[in-house]
Amino acid sequence: MTAVSERPTLIIGSRGSALALAQTNWVKDAILARHPGIEVTIKIIRTSADRDTRTSIRSGSSTGVFVKEIEDALIAGSIDLAVHSMKDLPTRIPERLEIMAVPQREDARDALITRNGSGNLPAGAVIGTGSVRRHSQLLALRPDLRTLDIRGNIDTRLQKLAEGPYDAIVLACAGLNRLGLSGRIGLRFSLEQMLPAPGQGALALEARKGDASIRQWVSHLNHGATAAAAAAERAFLRRIGGGCNSPVAAHAQPEGDGLRIEGLVAALDGTRLIRTSTSAPTENAEAAATALAESVLADGGAEILENAG
Repeated sequence: MTAVSERPTLIIGSRGSALALAQTNWVKDAILARHPGIEVTIKIIRTSADRDTRTSIRSGSSTGVFVKEIEDALIAGSIDLAVHSMKDLPTRIPERLEIMAVPQREDARDALITRNGSGNLPAGAVIGTGSVRRHSQLLALRPDLRTLDIRGNIDTRLQKLAEGPYDAIVLACAGLNRLGLSGRIGLRFSLEQMLPAPGQGALALEARKGDASIRQWVSHLNHGATAAAAAAERAFLRRIGGGCNSPVAAHAQPEGDGLRIEGLVAALDGTRLIRTSTSAPTENAEAAATALAESVLADGGAEILENAG
């Protein structure tokens, strides 16, 4: 009698929040749709950010708090693939790992969710955000606004909006869309009003470097234009030297046969923004983004970041 071979297995690591699981289940379903012969399971991993719900993510020590334990599990071999929000992934990843695929980006913009459901804010309104990037650009738009720190996943923040001292909160459109909560959005900020975080709206599928079987299972999920744009944004952030929560923004989008890349550094009080852009062929986009960052630093961005600590 011929032995029946076991089905190949894939273990995906994910945070346990509703958004993280929605993103991971989307990846799981997309893999199974192309490769129905494999067995895919999801392993929930608690990260530093999940364990510490008190420390403000505005802290300069917040780099990697959303991904470190998941990357450790990849290196240890207890999971085979990780699904990250690209904006949470540090610009330098462990030598033994690589980004295997970047699916097509969701809406990269930021969203305003108000307590009354409209997109209007009264004078002196209190906005909940844990992001200094959003804080700085909000004050640049409306110096009368006040911001208060807020922690927690999307559901928790929406609950705090209903019960707390906030008139509104700012979240990413992408996360709200993925959770079916786009109806809560009162206003979608234009890219001119608020430039997103590098990688916002994109996912990163990370695995052990050179793992051919994982690459085979996820390669069809890679979206070349999104991958190129995210790489350029991350190159800008890498040269600027900011973490995932610094007053730095970058966004790249297709323009002709290449990319248009915008970068920004903002003073914490919103009184000064250094913002510029460049265009480059896709194959030169990362180098162009690095040069753009150097220009922003030279034009005053270095001083702003030093003052921001």
